[in-house]
Amino acid sequence: MWTTTADTRPATGRTAILAILLTGQFMANVDTAVANTAAPSIGATLGASEGQVALVVSGYVVAFAVLLITGARLGSSLGYRRVFLLGLQVFTAASLVCGIAPEVYSLTVARFVQGAGAALMVPQVLSGIQLHFAGRERVKALGFFSIALSGGAVAGQVLGGLLISADLFGTAWRPIFLINVPIGIGLTLVALRRLPADGVHDERQSIDLRGVVSLSAAVLLVIVPLLLGSERGWPAWAWICLALSVPMIVLFEQGERRAAAAGGRPLIARQVLRSSAVRAGLLAHGVTTAGYFALLFVLALYLQQGLGKGPAYSGFAMVVWVAAFGLAGPILPRLPERFGWMPVIGCSLLVVGYLAVLAYLVLGGRSGPLLFALLGIGGLGLGFSSNTLIGAITSAMPTQYASDLSGVVATNAQLSGALGVAVAGSIYAALVSGSTSPAGALSAVLAGFAGLALIGAGSALRLVPRAG
Repeated sequence: MWTTTADTRPATGRTAILAILLTGQFMANVDTAVANTAAPSIGATLGASEGQVALVVSGYVVAFAVLLITGARLGSSLGYRRVFLLGLQVFTAASLVCGIAPEVYSLTVARFVQGAGAALMVPQVLSGIQLHFAGRERVKALGFFSIALSGGAVAGQVLGGLLISADLFGTAWRPIFLINVPIGIGLTLVALRRLPADGVHDERQSIDLRGVVSLSAAVLLVIVPLLLGSERGWPAWAWICLALSVPMIVLFEQGERRAAAAGGRPLIARQVLRSSAVRAGLLAHGVTTAGYFALLFVLALYLQQGLGKGPAYSGFAMVVWVAAFGLAGPILPRLPERFGWMPVIGCSLLVVGYLAVLAYLVLGGRSGPLLFALLGIGGLGLGFSSNTLIGAITSAMPTQYASDLSGVVATNAQLSGALGVAVAGSIYAALVSGSTSPAGALSAVLAGFAGLALIGAGSALRLVPRAG
């Protein structure tokens, strides 16, 4: 484990560090969404089946989610700068292979490798913020972190559509991956010059390989059926995978306890898991993130399949939601320094946003500018809650646990998002396939989202003394 002292470099130096880290985060977020837009084009140009294209789209997310905690642990052992650069280089090289892939099989493998590179790179972003920023400066940094998250989600949809529509030199979908190459090379050169050297770390601390294998298997058994099971009607293999994940999680937990008892370094520090503030923050962040990803998915189904709107119309509605999420970042640093109720206020505002859209539908509204504006209320509430919850979680432990917290927060968000999409998508589809109208189905799902946000607000109450 490496250690660090307070960062006393000039503000311009810390700004450069933040810009480098957030550019990496932005790139990873873009590629989480961009392949969804490209799916039809990939299938047409490569002659791939629907299942093969689905694997191209989901392969990145699977590898990303499975390896996040391992990537964070490597950052703890080897230094966040070293692992960030390694992840960036793997991500960039895999993007090149994606862009020139001659058939679907090499594209699929490259997407898995690209996700693995992102899993090495992304945990170091939050680790770097924790190490180099404190107090109000950390609040500001997390605000920009929020903008990178939301901006990446928007760019993944908008940029993907624009590049594919442009069909540059007859390359169809390939530029959505090739654009990462010059950006990745440039970012690597800048990072080599501007990211500070890692602090002292103990090279003798080995990685808990048993923990890596058991945790990766557990996450894999959860994430794959959540990503692919619902769209295939929940076949038997999906339920078998979910059932097998339980003993695998138990095996991982037993291994972690043995490693700690033997004086070793578990994959996730036991102190992190024992912290009531961390557990409360993860619950609140998990349930609100589940609603966030699920709404993006279900809203697209409602607008496009339910109302017959085009992808551009649907994308604009989601842009409003995500843009409002990013708007919270610049607002929070301007609030009083000890305004510690913001996690609860954010979750509560999210409840209001969901209920406002629900009321709009019940009163006969279906789409239009008012729907977009009401979505913005929820997006802003989510931005407030997400920023302050992450701030509370990362402030609950000393910086020596920065990598553990980064990996746990990121993995919690990925799994919660996949779970939210799977459950809400299945409920919406089941209601629509019956006698329920698309608006009625969306209303039912929104009521569930409001309930999740209420759970988040209740959990966030336990963070009020710490969040301030």
